[in-house]
Amino acid sequence: MINHKILEGISGQIGQLFEQTRHRSVETELQQQINALLQGAFSRMDLVTREEFDAQSAVLSRSRAKLEQLQLEIERLEQQVNKAGD
Repeated sequence: MINHKILEGISGQIGQLFEQTRHRSVETELQQQINALLQGAFSRMDLVTREEFDAQSAVLSRSRAKLEQLQLEIERLEQQVNKAGD
């Protein structure tokens, strides 16, 4: 789910466009509707939070390190097999 501070920031910026209106209740209602609209749009998008992204990045980093380690081990074992076959 998208960060509520981001949604509030976007809807707040849009609300600033309507600050000149004399009816604050209209502005407040409009800002709430815009916030709900943005939240609904973002929830339909295939987005991840920063925390989810960072967690997956860490998993990927560990997987890469393990893959490199295994590749080196395979090379070492292949060299042993080749030496034993000579």
